[in-house]
Amino acid sequence: MAKDPLGTLKRLKAMGYQDFETYGFDPKTETIYGYSLAEFKTVLDNLGLTTTSGHYGFSDYFNATEEELRWFVDQCIKAAKTLESPYITWPWIHPEHRNAEDFQRLAILLDRIGEQITAAGLNFAYHNHGYEFEDWGGTTGFDIILKHTNPDWVKLQMDMYWAVHSGITPKEMVAQQPGRYVMWHIKDMHKTSRDYTELGNGSIDYVTMLPNPETSGLKYYYIEQGGNFAVNSMESVATSIAYFKAHLAHLL
Repeated sequence: MAKDPLGTLKRLKAMGYQDFETYGFDPKTETIYGYSLAEFKTVLDNLGLTTTSGHYGFSDYFNATEEELRWFVDQCIKAAKTLESPYITWPWIHPEHRNAEDFQRLAILLDRIGEQITAAGLNFAYHNHGYEFEDWGGTTGFDIILKHTNPDWVKLQMDMYWAVHSGITPKEMVAQQPGRYVMWHIKDMHKTSRDYTELGNGSIDYVTMLPNPETSGLKYYYIEQGGNFAVNSMESVATSIAYFKAHLAHLL
């Protein structure tokens, strides 16, 4: 996508991908993948593709003033509305903020952002990794988020790889917060290194692992890998969608 977004999207469509989650929006230039927002929406429209969520750089605004944060959220809202994307997602926490005290602050920020986005007619979600499940003196970052955010303003995007990597099953997570996991990231775990790998090449048995979509509150799901490709990224997405079509699509 960084080198050839149009060519990449054409190849992905030919494989059967239809809907995507974006990343890399620049709030100062209002561009994404080298296009203006309107230009990129035209690219998607011409290809018959959609984007239903975006990962935005909220972590860079963790210590911002209220005015700065509100401006950034407004820029994200503008991007999402231009792209006709119903969800805005917080995707990442910088390492220096991965502690119980900062996650208490994070919960406040998530509610503040979620309220602003909800008022604009869109939806907001938090995406987990593995650090949220570390034990911080009897609590975890994920516990803090669940207990101290408003579920009407802050939905959850479950990264299933990171859940399983942390010793938690997706079904357990859904049982704890039914209806709140509106999005899923589905990616596999290498059998020896436990790094990312293509769907079907790893150790996660998604045929038995996937939660009930209705109980989850599922709206959208994304096949995602993010690195450690067997050959290259394009061959990996081809491998993953072939496995998904053969073994998982009928479950959703």
